[in-house]
Amino acid sequence: VQLQASGGGLVQAGGSLRLSCAASGRTFSRYNMGWFRQGPEKERDFVAAITYSGGSTFYAESAKGRFSISRDNAKNTMYLQMNSLKPEDTAVYYCAADPNAYVRGRSYYTDATSYANWGQGTLVTVSS
Repeated sequence: VQLQASGGGLVQAGGSLRLSCAASGRTFSRYNMGWFRQGPEKERDFVAAITYSGGSTFYAESAKGRFSISRDNAKNTMYLQMNSLKPEDTAVYYCAADPNAYVRGRSYYTDATSYANWGQGTLVTVSS
């Protein structure tokens, strides 16, 4: 599957953005999906994940209560709604796909090595 992330941009602190990740191929509904981010001079960190059916979601502590991950399997698209943005959310956001269509524990989805396919990233900049 090929992934295309979009929706990034410049926003003031407290604002909102919605990221999208469009996937090619006919088997999107069999992929667990995730969002990761990499800030300036930082490692790539887990943000949120959603199982292939959309039945379970997982969030980093920094994202809980502010971000919401969802997917529309009919449109081959995953979303990340980001509210109450903070300057520390500034990063390149990457979407990723895991082709193993069964549910595992949280630690599996937070691990970047669980994902076989990655999009190119979209830059989110939050000004103070």
